[in-house]
Amino acid sequence: MIVMGRVAGAQGILGWVKIKTYTESVDSLADYPTWWLGDEKQPWCEITVEAFAVHSKGLVAKFPGSNDRTTAEKYKGLLVAVPRSSLPQMPEDEYYWSDLIGLTVVNLAGECLGVVDNLMDTGANQVLCVQEDLSKKNRGELLIPFIASAIKQVDLTKKVIRVDWAAKH
Repeated sequence: MIVMGRVAGAQGILGWVKIKTYTESVDSLADYPTWWLGDEKQPWCEITVEAFAVHSKGLVAKFPGSNDRTTAEKYKGLLVAVPRSSLPQMPEDEYYWSDLIGLTVVNLAGECLGVVDNLMDTGANQVLCVQEDLSKKNRGELLIPFIASAIKQVDLTKKVIRVDWAAKH
């Protein structure tokens, strides 16, 4: 399963839910009429999306049988995923965000900068949000633009991203 978002809560009183997407564009989940919902506590279950809409603050969706706010609230916090097999094959040198999360980031000097915790889209480009090494005193987050001048190599097999970026001291 590839996590594409999370149910943020109920939207209105008619059983709709707000979806916080982890996709490049807000409406990417609309390409998949069937989603899988689950988390660490609940096993994945398949659900057909009855309707969806893009609002100014993101995506909202309606699931079958969810006709009031109380029912919609039960979905809050669940992850939204699709099977990897349903995703299109990526061209070389392009990656799904979910493939990058958890990779170790190492600079050209061989220093471990941390682990990719998240990505964000600034409009101009994507940015790696790197959680610094837990052993460092002043642990924090590095933001590294996902552009050719900064990202030198992504090795999904070795789970490493090599970057031209200085470590904070």
